[in-house]
Amino acid sequence: MAEIHAARLASVDPGTSISDYLIRHGTQSPATTLYREKVGDVWVDWSAAKTLEVVRGLAKGLKAAGYGAGDSIAIMSHTRLEWTLADLAIWHVGAVPVPVYETSSASQTQWILIDAGCVAAFVEDDALADVVAGARAEGDGHGVRDVWVFDNDDLGRLRERGSDLTDAEADDAVAGVGLDDVATIIYTSGTTGLPKGVELTHGNFVELSEETIALLPDVVREPGASLLLFLPLAHIFARVMEVIMLITPVPMGHTETKRAVADLASFRPSMIVGVPRVWEKIYTSAELKTGKGLKKAIFRWASRVAVVYSRSLESPGRASRAVTLQHRLADALVYSKLRAVLGGNLHYMFSAGAPLGERLGNFYRGIGVHMLEGYGLTETTAQTTLSTLAHTRMGTVGRCMPGTSFRIAEDGEVLVKGVGVFRGYHNNPAATAEAIQDGWFHTGDLGSFDADGYLSITGRKKELIVTASGKNVAPALLEDPLRAHPLISQVVAVGDNRPFIAALITLDADVLPAWLANHDRPPLTVEQAATDPFVREHIQAAVDRVNQRFSRSESIREIRILPEDFTLENDLLTPTFKVKRQDVLVTHKDLIDSIYA
Repeated sequence: MAEIHAARLASVDPGTSISDYLIRHGTQSPATTLYREKVGDVWVDWSAAKTLEVVRGLAKGLKAAGYGAGDSIAIMSHTRLEWTLADLAIWHVGAVPVPVYETSSASQTQWILIDAGCVAAFVEDDALADVVAGARAEGDGHGVRDVWVFDNDDLGRLRERGSDLTDAEADDAVAGVGLDDVATIIYTSGTTGLPKGVELTHGNFVELSEETIALLPDVVREPGASLLLFLPLAHIFARVMEVIMLITPVPMGHTETKRAVADLASFRPSMIVGVPRVWEKIYTSAELKTGKGLKKAIFRWASRVAVVYSRSLESPGRASRAVTLQHRLADALVYSKLRAVLGGNLHYMFSAGAPLGERLGNFYRGIGVHMLEGYGLTETTAQTTLSTLAHTRMGTVGRCMPGTSFRIAEDGEVLVKGVGVFRGYHNNPAATAEAIQDGWFHTGDLGSFDADGYLSITGRKKELIVTASGKNVAPALLEDPLRAHPLISQVVAVGDNRPFIAALITLDADVLPAWLANHDRPPLTVEQAATDPFVREHIQAAVDRVNQRFSRSESIREIRILPEDFTLENDLLTPTFKVKRQDVLVTHKDLIDSIYA
């Protein structure tokens, strides 16, 4: 087996927790700005002293309400300052925050609340409070006692509830938490269907954050550094960046994805974090706004120049004089305007969650924003590799993080061990034993290192779909319920590295005549039925029913009904009548590409 290792750059006392950094900043450098909150149209600074005061107040409220060490408390919200304050308060009392995507259905929420043993929840608004209430009603006997709603100023009331306690009482649990203690349980979809709870420790967060800061001091400690966070805080990379910004410390703002571009102009961050779908949408939006004719032609020319120029930065000869001159002209005509849309102070983009692609990475570097791509999973507390300013090779996911080791197994699977690797799946020792063998975490991804130590991910060992937004989707959960429809023969969900999930559906030729007759429809061949509006309406209704069980990012957004079934004769079924998924994807590649055109 090929193996690679990067030595540690930082050391951390075993008794350290995330909360220690907040107390340190709040007492030793109280004027330091930790957060910026948008109030109306103005970003208002939150000092370390103010943050510590509010977090202590929330911790007192939690303690007064009977919550403390080891308790699991859910957070379900868009990205906003209150999420981070709830995170910090839960950690402050030695409890365990459990993030839930705000798009999760009641059944998904129910599973997480029950499996994690959540005893309380913070939610954004009344609508999400209703989702939790529905999950509580359906989940026989699970123990969520309190639900606090951000929009209803429940945080203020929670602080009032603990106002009789002292700061010392608020802090007394912090000393008992160290690197080995669980910091969060994050649920990630697996091939078996039900989401698995990934237990990550304070050590996973703190040590990986310290190593990242040591690896990128010129990024996180440059004068005026700041981060505008719009990636959902239920996403592991957003949570890691939350901790990195606290430890450094660097001012951080919060916003929703839909408001991100507008808020970039007023916040003017030096860093942002996202997934490839975000970067693609920014690029596409910029191109569409150029309209037609000359302006569009200039944008496309400038885009090509950016890619050529960026590629030249990795070659020994650097950019030619002609390319350099074109790049300067393109900067004046296009790049400077695009950077202004991105806030005018943006120097670094962190990309994770799905492969970025060489073209898009080179485009952004070519316009003057360095794209730092990494690779990791929830189980590795996000980044196990990362690009740096000195070591970037577009098309790869960077080099090994300090304190991390890799093996490439004989079958090409990427194996990882190191400071970020999780300690196990919550309540699931069998899955833990399967994932971690001889100390190595088996990622399920296929990859390879080049001679300079850059990792390339070449595919998935299993069939788990990872969309362009970084959402993990187990296709069987979508496919199996649809096969229960009498008219449907086979279903193959697609969408790996694509912006959404789609499905290829085949019809049951044996059932079709009777089904049409029962619906008072004239006879049709399978090929005719595949394009018949009435048939499609009923298939779509079946898809809609299945989609109700899932969040929008996991649901089927487009369908294509095929004119021919998967059979033994066309070699798309195995002798045991299982669909040959990869063969289907190859056979229908053009059709699948057309869905996303």
